Amino acid sequence: MGRIAVCPGSFDPITYGHLDIIERASKIFDTVYVSVLKNSSKEGLFTPEERVELIRQVSERYPNVEVRSFNGLLIDFCEEVGAEAIVRGLRAVSDFEYEMQLTSMNRKLNSSIETIYMMTNNNYSFISSSIVKEVAKYGGKIEDVVPPLVEEALKRKFNLQ
Repeated sequence: MGRIAVCPGSFDPITYGHLDIIERASKIFDTVYVSVLKNSSKEGLFTPEERVELIRQVSERYPNVEVRSFNGLLIDFCEEVGAEAIVRGLRAVSDFEYEMQLTSMNRKLNSSIETIYMMTNNNYSFISSSIVKEVAKYGGKIEDVVPPLVEEALKRKFNLQ
């Protein structure tokens, strides 16, 4: 079975910053589950199914990465797949306070699952899915921050083709 980690997020859409974390996690763990949160309280641009498919396609070069969506608590998903770690990316100090709260609650729910933080590559530290969507919506240049497949999907969503 090996060492298993979960890399969670909404990935709406996936960016090169996300892929940076996924790639690095795939070098450390035998299996990395990229888990797409189905957040009922937040309407996404892409459906969870569309996000899963985009992530599968752009991460296919990593043979030990699996992509799934989940409902409910992240810890429950981690237990389901036998994960020993949660891998989270940090872009800036401002991310840390929120991430620390999540980690504290996850540790309370299951203290045997560790959370590992990775600093995003400096080239991608300014990227967020929200910013990417905003720039794409108005036809701005996003080719340096998302894979071509994601850029095309965004153009279709915003009827820019």
